[in-house]
Amino acid sequence: MQTASKNICEKMDCSQGLGEFKRGTVIGCHLCNKSNREIFLLLNIPRSTVTGIITK
Repeated sequence: MQTASKNICEKMDCSQGLGEFKRGTVIGCHLCNKSNREIFLLLNIPRSTVTGIITK
């Protein structure tokens, strides 16, 4: 059986459309001093998404 919080998390991941691995990759690039522009070009994801992930 799934708990309510697990269901909510799964729905959030689907709506965001970005997997945990890719979010971790964005953070890793940021920690290696890559600019937001370099990250979004490298990973082919929107600039606003990159900025949002780094901000959180």
